[in-house]
Amino acid sequence: MAISEYYAAIRGRIGNDLLLIPSVAAVVHDDLGRVLIQERREGGFSLPAGAIEPGETPFDAAVREVREETGLVVAPETILGAFGGKAYRTAYPNGDEVEYTVILVRCEVVGGSLAFDDETKSASFLQLDEIPSLTMEYPRHLLAAG
Repeated sequence: MAISEYYAAIRGRIGNDLLLIPSVAAVVHDDLGRVLIQERREGGFSLPAGAIEPGETPFDAAVREVREETGLVVAPETILGAFGGKAYRTAYPNGDEVEYTVILVRCEVVGGSLAFDDETKSASFLQLDEIPSLTMEYPRHLLAAG
């Protein structure tokens, strides 16, 4: 998990205590309607996702996270939903506790090509029925193209 200077400063004040973080997850389809799934270096599978930084809109955060984690350039289309609560709480190996409030954003690919950062082991487009369990689950019907 990469952490921004902003969240690192907060962690410096509160230690490992629970931190509520606004975030985004991107639903990105290819021309065949398959969904972009990321295999995380620390294990597990997810949609491209991450924290919203100060001054950043949710759409800006979705564009940045997809580009950083997968190399693709996307244009946000619509908000599919907002999710939070205990189902979106996790503890990282370093002891940091986080509960994400996630804005799920549908995005269209407008450029780039698949390339991976230090958070991403691999990424590929999968049919809905091929998607493995995600580290954070969303209603599967929201991942469908259309």
